[in-house]
Amino acid sequence: MPKYVIEREIPGAGKLSQSDLKAISQKSCGVLSNLGPQIQWVQSYVTGDKIYCVYIAPNEEMVREHARQGGFPANRVSEVATVIDPTTSE
Repeated sequence: MPKYVIEREIPGAGKLSQSDLKAISQKSCGVLSNLGPQIQWVQSYVTGDKIYCVYIAPNEEMVREHARQGGFPANRVSEVATVIDPTTSE
């Protein structure tokens, strides 16, 4: 199943409180539950003004539907072509 990186522009994301992040996570999980098991949230990275999320989904449209239903921005959705890490150099 394809993996996607979603770039979400959220001004002040890096300053969100733990309770704000919990509420966003709960909303996301609720939408995922409604969409079914084909889409999975792997993890997210919070930076100054963006959140980068990694999802596994059958297609980009399902990722965008999650964003629509959750009220989250999905400014860029990119399908992961390959994953590399330090062991790739061996």
